[in-house]
Parts: sequence; C-alpha cells; structure tokens
Amino acid sequence: MIIKISPDKEKAKSMMRLAENRINFIRSITDPEFATIIAENYYEIIKELASAILLLDGFKAIGEFAHKELFEKLSEYNEIEGFEINLMNDLRIKRNKSCYEGKKIEYSYIENKSKDLKKIIKKLKEMLNKKMK
Repeated sequence: MIIKISPDKEKAKSMMRLAENRINFIRSITDPEFATIIAENYYEIIKELASAILLLDGFKAIGEFAHKELFEKLSEYNEIEGFEINLMNDLRIKRNKSCYEGKKIEYSYIENKSKDLKKIIKKLKEMLNKKMK
C-alpha cells in the first residue's frame, strides 16, 4: 500500500548515502562466486533510491507487497520506462527467492543485466538529485 506522508529531505539524503555505500561495495566485488550478493545489493540500491524519491514527493510504500507497489508507483514517473520497471521487478523476485528460499542468482544474470541496472541506478540518482535541489 502506498500512503501519503510528509516529505523528509534528511531521510532521503540518508537513504542516498546508504545506496552510494552499496554501489562502492559492489565495485569491490569481482569474484563471480558472489553473484547473489551483488544482485541483492543492486536490488537494495534501487529500492533505497526509489524509496527516497517517493519520500521527497510525500509517499511511502508499506505492507506485505510494499516493494512491488514501490516500483509500480515509480512507473508513474515519466523518466522511468516500462522495461526498467520489468527489470526491477525481475530483480525483486530473484532477490526474494534468494533471501527467502536460498536460491542462488547466477553470475550470468549479473553479466547480462548489470549494464541496464547501472542505467536505472544512474537515472534514479539523477531524479533524486533534481528533487533535492
């Protein structure tokens, strides 16, 4: 469920810093054995940036399907394309299977998707920076 809240610029800044830390962490991992951890961190980065954007606009996703609804809400922004939402949801599903079922995410997924994931992250950061001004 998406609820209306008061915008919180400081919390959004904090979430952006955390996302930046995760980005730096991913850059330090080169071993394909850690593909699952890399994918989980890509997901967390995207989720944190998306949450910060919505937070600045006075929205918050809560409840059982919060992350799915977060991405659905993000699809209302003109900057985000449908294939990007689909990729975010695909990553969300893979991350959930990893976290809750112990399923490994193959390195080939990272190889095939990292370019698009990085573009999404860049776009979300640009949106967030624009809103912070």
